[in-house]
Amino acid sequence: MGKYNGIYNRLVKRIIALVLSLILFVVLLPVFIIISIAVAVDSGFPVFYRAPRGGYKGKPFRIFKFRTMVKDADKIGGGTTALHDSRITKVGGFLRKTKLDEIANLLCIIKGDMCFIGPRPELLQYTDNYDEAEQVILKVRPGITDYSSLEFISLDEIVGEENADEYYEKYVLKEKNKLRIRYAESVSFGTDVRLFAQTVWSVMKKALKFIFVKEDKHGVH
Repeated sequence: MGKYNGIYNRLVKRIIALVLSLILFVVLLPVFIIISIAVAVDSGFPVFYRAPRGGYKGKPFRIFKFRTMVKDADKIGGGTTALHDSRITKVGGFLRKTKLDEIANLLCIIKGDMCFIGPRPELLQYTDNYDEAEQVILKVRPGITDYSSLEFISLDEIVGEENADEYYEKYVLKEKNKLRIRYAESVSFGTDVRLFAQTVWSVMKKALKFIFVKEDKHGVH
């Protein structure tokens, strides 16, 4: 029997996520307000990006993220963000590189649609076509990070500038799903703590690289 059937995944993990997300929401409320104002000033309303994703036990839900692209970006291009995607706004580029757009996921965690650690919520066009082995992914709540998120933390650089959806579907999706299955079958408190620590470290390195490389390009040392 997979660990996804254990009491940690079914109950304990949800309790921990709810308590931590409520605390973090209160602490980070000023950051929410600042980001909301920045997004609104840069590209108008809405400040949140809401879109359907495949959820826990196959139940669809609408994600919360700070909007990093122009309005109606889904109608302009595909579901995969390409390298140097023209749909990304000025503020959105910064939010994506520093992962600050993910803070809004706290609202999904409070609602119970997501957890901190778990497979990234995927488009319905993909989750609706999961094969039998991949159905295991839906037995854990989607999360902000897991093995696949760390492996593909710079997904835009991997898919490149052209035919991002095609490249993602052909070369990335199955590999991500293998890592998502690995997480679902090994979900535990210890696994979540390790993934959380690894994610914090990876995000910090990515954010610092973005900041210092940007400064270097402008001749600041």
